[in-house]
Amino acid sequence: MNYTSPEYIQQGMTQRVTVSLDDDSKTSLERLSTETGNGQSEVIRRALAFYAANFGAAKVQPSDNLEQYYQMLSSGEHILLDVDFLHAFLEHVYDRDGPDPSFVEAADRVSDYHACEYAERFDDIGDVLEWLSFCGFLAVRHEDDGVYHVVFPSEPVRWFMSRFIERSTAELPTDIRIEPGVSKAIITERPAADTV
Repeated sequence: MNYTSPEYIQQGMTQRVTVSLDDDSKTSLERLSTETGNGQSEVIRRALAFYAANFGAAKVQPSDNLEQYYQMLSSGEHILLDVDFLHAFLEHVYDRDGPDPSFVEAADRVSDYHACEYAERFDDIGDVLEWLSFCGFLAVRHEDDGVYHVVFPSEPVRWFMSRFIERSTAELPTDIRIEPGVSKAIITERPAADTV
């Protein structure tokens, strides 16, 4: 019988399966059944549906990114924020006349604080850009000789993040030059000693 056929599903038929569980699996099944108030069959059906929906993530080792997200969120220093909120905030403070001066002052204080943190944490601009990419602010492609092509979601984000990058990397042992486009930028890094 074809158990995935529409006729079979519409009739509400089920198929019995015998499953062997080790002690840990048995304990987990009993705990989930108690916590959810569902029978063991329902718990297993839901677990199977969840596994099928997340198979791609489940078949590989836990991601370093997931661990980093966990560390960021558990510290209370960062939050998850819908990217549309970021755009809404920036559109509110950034218009045809340029950014709101009070916002710039506040953002610069945050950038300057991060400059001290980044001086201890990162060795070069590539590390900073990778971190900001991980946070979702930009996408970066590293070229040769310290050249980075950076893509931002919008022009206001490009302005905001370029200013942040410039100020927050001031304590690194390198100098950077940012050549802005509309929503892109080319960032070039060179050792501070090479500055003329």
